[in-house]
Order: sequence, then structure tokens, then C-alpha cells
Amino acid sequence: MISLLPEDTRKKLAIADKMWYNLRHDNQPIKTVINTNKEILKDVHFDVIICGGTLGIFLATTLQKKGYKIGVIEKSILQGREQEWNISRHELNCLLELELLTPNELEMIIFTEYNPARISFHQGYELWIKDVLNVGVSPKLLISIIQEKFLQLGGIILENTAFNNAMVSENGVIVNTDKQPLKTRLLIDSMGHFSPIIKQVRKGEKPEGVCLVVGSCGKGFSDNETGDLIASFTPIQNQCQYFWEAFPAKDGRTTYLFTYVDSHPDRISLTELMTEYLRLLPEYQQIDLEAIDFKRFLFGFFPAYSQSPIKIKWDRILTVGDSSGSQSPVSFGGFGAMMRHLSRLTNAIDEALSGNNLSASDLALIQPYQPNISVTWLFQKTMSVGVDIQANPNQINDLMSGVFQVMDKLGDDVLKPFLQDVVQFSGLTKTLPLVNPKLVLPLLPQVGLPIFLDWLKHYTNLGIYSSLYPVGKSLQPLTKNLTSQQKYYYHRWLDMLQYGAGFK
Repeated sequence: MISLLPEDTRKKLAIADKMWYNLRHDNQPIKTVINTNKEILKDVHFDVIICGGTLGIFLATTLQKKGYKIGVIEKSILQGREQEWNISRHELNCLLELELLTPNELEMIIFTEYNPARISFHQGYELWIKDVLNVGVSPKLLISIIQEKFLQLGGIILENTAFNNAMVSENGVIVNTDKQPLKTRLLIDSMGHFSPIIKQVRKGEKPEGVCLVVGSCGKGFSDNETGDLIASFTPIQNQCQYFWEAFPAKDGRTTYLFTYVDSHPDRISLTELMTEYLRLLPEYQQIDLEAIDFKRFLFGFFPAYSQSPIKIKWDRILTVGDSSGSQSPVSFGGFGAMMRHLSRLTNAIDEALSGNNLSASDLALIQPYQPNISVTWLFQKTMSVGVDIQANPNQINDLMSGVFQVMDKLGDDVLKPFLQDVVQFSGLTKTLPLVNPKLVLPLLPQVGLPIFLDWLKHYTNLGIYSSLYPVGKSLQPLTKNLTSQQKYYYHRWLDMLQYGAGFK
């Protein structure tokens, strides 16, 4: 079945599979790319250099609008992919609020919009919901528009320029590329999960969780008016529970198969998972493979670490997006996570630059611990099964079915935040007591007491953050006479509570 993939796609799949193999087998090359010295730099070129332009261009443009001199380094050509990014419409409001797009431009970049979407589990519950991940945005057009505005504002983009290493000095950072050295006050790493900076920090640490994804976009589907947010129609196979997504797209219909696993060496390869996808796709979409006009195939893997966000020990270096590790272990991070945090990051970095709050400890406040993200680790563990575990073949489907049935009855106020990756204490507290214990208790030995106790800590902190945020917000009138440094700490504390409680 892999022969259905074009030769170039098969080569790219083999490269991705090699990366996945190396991760599972502790065979990741680690280079020292960040060093420090006590020198004082002269003629610093930039206020900020952002490495990684696909998502970094959004942050670069908001900061350039505030009057900073921003440079973006991109190892290839800065352009968006053809495949749409799926997101909820309200999550795009930040692009209007930050004046990155006009209302007309926002409508231009939306290629598809549909309702409703299905949630369904094998031999279990099914429900339909509106306005969640129902908008397909064109990355190619969106990034092109933002890039043009960035350049018009005086921003600088260095394409086909790879980050090599950096030297952190007393008053700046020398960023060495494969073309030329650049000097900046602040270096922002937006190079994603496999950033060489993050590899150095992690020191070869294996992720506790990984989401494997394969899929395609093609024409020929007769029913393309609705989508699937998460669906399953099989029990556990290959020690994986297969979940599916489907979205109407400009070029037909996009379908994904994804599964949650650990990084054990014996885990399924991406090539094997793609074979499973092609084997099961006809049953999933009620269509013959021969009837699908495939436009492109998609694949990847997304690691998640329990020790997140990552702690950076150097001054003047900040990680954002997937580089920071601040995405949920049950979501894919990327565009949606960047939109959720773009306003917060813009304001925080602005205050850090204007107040020269660029030490490692000051910058760490911009990427704080968020219990609403950490609490989802238990959910990730319950949606996966160990390679040596003899599990009830339908235990994951049964649990998911039971949980979503409860949330559906509790209403959209509970259901939608969970689906949009902003778990909240109130919804979680309402849901848990109503889930049938018979679905949960068999999983406790598999999950293990340490993981459960760790979850209990995050759940407690989620409640504390939820209670403290209104208190913290009420103190705002009292902050008028604070120094800029004190305001910086107060605003980071308030952000931590707001986002950590899932209120944004």
C-alpha cells in the first residue's frame, strides 16, 4: 500500500521514520550550540532574533509593530504549507486584536468552514458539536500576508540561513549562522520540537509521550459536509488505540490517523502506521482507495515531556511554541497553541525588553508551569497502552465513551474547553465524580501510583490557580505606583494564573 505514495513522499517518510527510530533507540546527536562568556558586545544589530519563521513570523511582526528591530532566521524559504491548519474561529481573534490582519484579510485566509463535528468511539457513545476546529486556514496565504507586513514595518528575514550556534555575552547574544554572525539583545527559539538548542538542554532525554500522526488530503469523497474531531472504530491494535480526524478541505477531504504511545524501542514505525491508515481508510470513510484522488500525504510525530515548559539556564534566550515544550501532551501544539499565547507572549517580551528583564530567571517567568497543561498527562496515559501490557481490547474506547457522555450531559461549558485544550478546574471537577468507576479502576495499575499522585498535585494546583486568578486581577488598581520591574513580575504572575487555570 505504501506504493500509493509518490516517490518523493516515500523518501520524506523514510527520513521522518529514521528520526522516530533514533528517538526510540537513544540515538540522537547532541551538539553544544549555546556557550557563554563575559564580553561586552558593541553595535548590537537587533533587539530580537527569532530562529524559525513559520510560527515565529507572527511574534516577530507584533514585536516589530511595537518599534523593536527584529530579525527572523529561516533555514529554508519562509512559506506556509498547502495543507490547511484547523482551528476554531474565536481563536483567530488575536490576529484582529493585534492588528496583524484586517477583517477582510481574515476571511481571505479561511479556506473552509463547516459544522458540525462528530465525536465517536467504537461500540460506544457518539455526539456532535459545533464551532470547534471547524475552520480551515491557509498557512501559505496567511504567512505570506504576515510576512509582507513584517517587511513593510522594517523587519528583516534571512531565508536559507541555518542557525549554527550562539554565544551569550553580558549584554547580548552572537548568533552564528551558516552565512554570517548576528548580534542581538534577545534570542528567541521557535525551531520546534527538534531545535538544536532544546536538544542540548534535554541532553538526550526521551519523551514520556509521543503522538504519531499519518494522513492525507484527497478528492472523491461523497460525504464532505461534516468532520470528525476524534473518532475510533477499532479496538486496540499493535498496542495502539487508533483515533481518527476528518475535515473538509479546499483540495477535498483531509483525514488523519493518530495514536498516543511512549518512546519504547518496539513501538510501531510511521511507515507501518501509514500502512494501517491506508488499510483502514476505506472502512473509516466508506470509500474505495481507488476512488480517492490523493493530493498529498501527511505524517509526523510530536514528542511531549513531563518536565515542561523547558527550563533555560542561559540569560537572553527564550523558547516559544513547540520549542518551549508548553503544548499539551494530548494536542499537537503548533499554530493553535501559538494563537492562544500570541498576545501574552507579545506583551511579556515587550516588558522584558523595555525593562531589560533578560536574565534567565526573568525570562523563565514568560514560560511558567501551567497546571491546566500538566493535568492532561494522566489523560494521555489513559489513551495509550504499554508494549508489554495485556489490556482489554476496548478499554480505551470504553473510558473515552464514558467520559464524553458525562461531559456532553454537562454541556458546552464543560465540553468545549476540554476539546480546545484549555482544561479548567470547574469542568474537570464536575466530570470526574460522574465517570463510572468501573471504567477507571482497571487502568490504575497500568497508569501507576506515581503518575496518579503527580496528577493529583497538578489537579490541586489547578484549583489553587483558579481561585487565585480573580484575587490577582482585583489587585490591578493597586499596581499604579509599582516600578516597571515590579509591574513585570506582577504581570507575569497574573499571566501564570490566568493561563495556568485555563482561562485563556
